[in-house]
Amino acid sequence: MHLLGLDDDFADAGVGEFGLHNSVMAIGNTFLEIVAPARDDTTAERLLDRRGGDGGYMVLVQVKDIDLFRRQVEDLGIRKIWEIDREDVRAFHVHPKDIGAAIVSFDEMIPPEEWVWGGPDWRSRRARHVSTITAVDIQGSDPVSLAGRWTQALGGECYAAGEGFVISLDEGQVNVMSARDGRGDGVCAVEFDARDKQAIQNAARDLGLEFSGNEVEICGTRFRFRNW
Repeated sequence: MHLLGLDDDFADAGVGEFGLHNSVMAIGNTFLEIVAPARDDTTAERLLDRRGGDGGYMVLVQVKDIDLFRRQVEDLGIRKIWEIDREDVRAFHVHPKDIGAAIVSFDEMIPPEEWVWGGPDWRSRRARHVSTITAVDIQGSDPVSLAGRWTQALGGECYAAGEGFVISLDEGQVNVMSARDGRGDGVCAVEFDARDKQAIQNAARDLGLEFSGNEVEICGTRFRFRNW
């Protein structure tokens, strides 16, 4: 939290359903969530074991019409592994083996300007050093197939960029690339729009973190900063 300029987070007791405990951090109108297994034999624990340690686990996207996306994933034969339908949120998770690289959650908030998973008064707890999450990077052994599957499910525009692909969403993007770090398919980086470069550098120094260009690694995931 110190690196991003956060004074407080939110612990959602609801993730106990999945055998987890968590920390949800408000980054502008986007959110960064860190989860850890609270008991043995959880999906998260199996992923950590498979990838050889800490790393990216899940990507959540906010949608305007959950029924449209439900039909899309069903038509693609992608299995849903969790679903909820409440007055304030309608959401579902899809199987990482079907979409590839990570669990993806499709979430429709009611009203759309809220994010129930961020907890009450999340706007008063927003990060100071960064303004928003702008991208997430996923990697896989077959990036062509991976990019195609995610594009079909998310419905964004996909185009080649360098040695990988970019899936452009209404806000932000998903970058798809080859897995080259020996850790297999998964989420490998999160990109933030930097608001205060000096404050981020000072916080990294306090935490004993070393930058490589505009990136630093935390919990097996690269944190990359734009406007650097």
